[in-house]
Amino acid sequence: MRTLSLFIATFSSGAIVLAADPTQPPQLPPPFETKSVTKHPKVIDWPTGKTPTAPPGFTVTLYADGFDSPRWLYALPNGDLLVAEARTLPKPNPKPEEKEGMKKSKTVTGTSANRVTLLRDADKDGKPEKRETFLIGLNQPLGMALIGETLFVANTDGVVKFPYKPGETKIEAKGTPILHLPLGGYNNHWTRNLLANADGSKLYVSVGSASNVGEKGMKEEALRANILEVNPDGTGLRVFAAGLRNPVGMAWEPRTKALWTAVNERDELGDELVPDYITSVKDGGFYGWPYSYYGKTEDPRRKGERPDLVAKAVAPDVAVGSHTASLGLCFYTGAAFPDKYRGGAFVGQRGSWNRSKFAGYKVGFVPFKDGKPSGEMEDFLTGFIANDDEVYGRPVCVCVAPDGALLVTDDVTNKIWRVAPEKK
Repeated sequence: MRTLSLFIATFSSGAIVLAADPTQPPQLPPPFETKSVTKHPKVIDWPTGKTPTAPPGFTVTLYADGFDSPRWLYALPNGDLLVAEARTLPKPNPKPEEKEGMKKSKTVTGTSANRVTLLRDADKDGKPEKRETFLIGLNQPLGMALIGETLFVANTDGVVKFPYKPGETKIEAKGTPILHLPLGGYNNHWTRNLLANADGSKLYVSVGSASNVGEKGMKEEALRANILEVNPDGTGLRVFAAGLRNPVGMAWEPRTKALWTAVNERDELGDELVPDYITSVKDGGFYGWPYSYYGKTEDPRRKGERPDLVAKAVAPDVAVGSHTASLGLCFYTGAAFPDKYRGGAFVGQRGSWNRSKFAGYKVGFVPFKDGKPSGEMEDFLTGFIANDDEVYGRPVCVCVAPDGALLVTDDVTNKIWRVAPEKK
């Protein structure tokens, strides 16, 4: 087991105008052009019979409900679906020796379900008939990855592995930690996603920042705002990419096999700053946080501190809107959707608190051609916003089901929605 005792620093006029070429950076307004606003939505839940809205030719149905904050999904090879249930909790009071986040912390207590639920649609009718509690006793779990007969789960304070046999509906064995991680983070930055490479030789772990823009000092950001790479036994830890404020969704682009991530950018610079983004992730790349954003645009709150890092900052690939809380990311690898969606990226946008008018609260779609973005993001699943102050729900994870449908978690209303082509 690898204990992270080392310190790795993060790499030693109005609205945004999107470029015609989606790979070109948007024209950004100046910082503080509008005031920083706090606006939390009131969740009123879905009226009876109402669902989110998909484009013509698709139907939206309730796949399953009754969860306790279903944050993330993982489809097993046999068609079973795993649902990680966890929520944001009050910050714990760490022991003095744990304040840098380098020691293993005690399990966070509170109202988080801290479990994984299994759903099985054995008759393949688009609705699971079997539901079992698959794993319990976790610590704010999110990402899951299966390598052979080992299931890895990313808790907020580290990665744990469990033995798994295809078809089983419950794991009772105690998990074995392989990697300790800094606990919690700024706002919802407690989430730790997990992705395995094609041959199962590496795991990629996303860790969000401890602060908005490094205001706690960079010592507090050890191993944060990064995507880490590690061997499945916990050895070989290294920073794969840095300067990613809160990378959550991760996926392999199916044509180029490049790693992509969805990143939540910084707050308190105004309504239109800074755009969240999805991007391919370069090995060794530095993406700016906290010193600059969208490449080499220097953050005025960190001005002049690290010109060397600003100079090497990589601009992300696709802007997906400021304060959208873009968390979910998957590429469409199924066969059920029309051709325009094949190989494209779906983005789950939960919505943020730092904008005068709601942005996000939808699932967007970014078309791809030959492994690269070929157009701006377009709306795919909408209808989550009820009015200027209220929302029906908040989409998070997007996942392609074994039958080619798109599944979307709605964590505040404890639902999973299913989007599929209309039957002809």
